[in-house]
Amino acid sequence: MTIEFRAIEFETAHEAIQWTEADGRGVAVMVDGKNFVVGRAEADRLAGAGVELAYLCDHEMPEGEHRIMTVPVN
Repeated sequence: MTIEFRAIEFETAHEAIQWTEADGRGVAVMVDGKNFVVGRAEADRLAGAGVELAYLCDHEMPEGEHRIMTVPVN
């Protein structure tokens, strides 16, 4: 199945997360091993269509270290 979606692709998950934090819009997701920023409605549409994706989050550990976490959908 092929599905088209509007997104900005980034080389790393960190860059995608930074973009959403700086721009204040969109969400960082991973689709098929690639890192994207998409609008919230676009992410919902992809999830509703059954596309396997994961939200990307910057999580601060108790000792202060930052790790990128993924939250799988579908």
